[in-house]
Amino acid sequence: MKKYDVLIVGFGPTGGTLANLLAQYGFSILIVEKEKSFYPLPRAVHFDDEIMRVFQTIGITKKFLKYTIINKGTKFVNSNNKVVLDWPRPRAVTENGWYPSYRFHQPDLERRLRARLKDFKKVTIMQNTEVLKLKANKNIVKISLKNFKNKKVKEVVSKYVIGCDGARSTVREQIGSKFQNLGFTQKWAVVDLILKKEKKELPDRTIQYSNTKRPATYCRNVGKRRRWEFAIRNNESEKQVMSNSYIWNFLKPWLKPKEAIMERKTIYTFQSAISMKWKKGRVFLAGDAAHLMPPFMGQGMCAGIRDVSNLAWKIAHCLKNKHNEKLLNTYQSERFSNVKEYIKTTVKMGEFVNAVGTSNITGKVSSSPDGQKSMKSIKPKLGKGLGKIKDKFRGKIFPQFINNGNNLDVKFSKKPLLLISSKYKKSLPKKINFYKNKSNKKLSQFFKNTNCEGFIIRPDRFILGSIKNSKDIKILKKENLRLLV
Repeated sequence: MKKYDVLIVGFGPTGGTLANLLAQYGFSILIVEKEKSFYPLPRAVHFDDEIMRVFQTIGITKKFLKYTIINKGTKFVNSNNKVVLDWPRPRAVTENGWYPSYRFHQPDLERRLRARLKDFKKVTIMQNTEVLKLKANKNIVKISLKNFKNKKVKEVVSKYVIGCDGARSTVREQIGSKFQNLGFTQKWAVVDLILKKEKKELPDRTIQYSNTKRPATYCRNVGKRRRWEFAIRNNESEKQVMSNSYIWNFLKPWLKPKEAIMERKTIYTFQSAISMKWKKGRVFLAGDAAHLMPPFMGQGMCAGIRDVSNLAWKIAHCLKNKHNEKLLNTYQSERFSNVKEYIKTTVKMGEFVNAVGTSNITGKVSSSPDGQKSMKSIKPKLGKGLGKIKDKFRGKIFPQFINNGNNLDVKFSKKPLLLISSKYKKSLPKKINFYKNKSNKKLSQFFKNTNCEGFIIRPDRFILGSIKNSKDIKILKKENLRLLV
């Protein structure tokens, strides 16, 4: 019976990212995917600077960047085409070292993730294969797999299993976890088109049409790709809405049939839900298997990648050292509240679109003297995880300051942990890596502004704890460091 360190169910962006993160540690990985190949048509179209930082960690940004465009933001307009809310995405590099918002074509991302995995000899991919059954004990998980082509059933063993297998997750069903509905369920049509030639009249950003008769969304995507989404009325059938004549009639204000090729048309049920159990023993859920949200913030895929970035280093630690249930239990406790905040905000945005801009989205909305409302992106902290330390920086992502043309993470791309100061080197474990560069003015200014002498940064680049004095070191040692080094 073949044995693996990690088995990943699902080979979309979430599963592909997780495989790349774990492969860098040299683990044996099996990826199981139902489909014969990746889906060739558009699905997810947005990610942010935090996600690009993860892509940087796995080494695909150089080749993938040319397939992206910088997203300028979103405007919400009413039926009179008046802007009722602006959500700008500044065209400037953020503290994560990248632009705040990108548009992309999902097949391009999946190609790069799969190409990168070819660099790792211990990664095995089984496509056209489904998981029939999981049977776990304290030490391993036994998995029954069925190949759709030859109908053969085989069994493999893995130390850990992660279900990245989407909203209808087999893994979630196997561990007996259920979704909690968070209050937003609507059917929308999604139409992807490729322009035959550029059309300057179309907006170069996302537009949310807050219209009670027909809430809709327009997305400016990569190249000549454009997307429209619109709510399906109660008196409309799916067959009716999916007819080409109906869709082109809807698109009449923007496009004529001769101006574009309809690449994809489908109906989605936009949902808001979260799984109440993300882990059972050595089996985990991530991405859409663990949570669902409407697409109004473009955070669905992002949330899944945040999940696996959080989980990967914890599993790696347990594989390299002794299995640590306490460390692994922090996965859900940290990610649950973070993703729930994104879901809640996304639901409010959906309500805003449906209510013609009259409902409150978030406390991040402000008004200018002329009455124009604008919104800032949210950045929720991680939930309670390692230890019980009261630290205002804890759970926030540490800035990636650029120095001498290189992002800070590059220097520590294969390092498990780093301390941005060497003052307390003798009082900390030898496995901690140190960085101190007085020539980095932004880093020096950050220390000055925060009134801190150092920060312990986790492998996923979130702050474990700030250090102002030796007392902080003692607390970190007691609560956290024994779980990490």
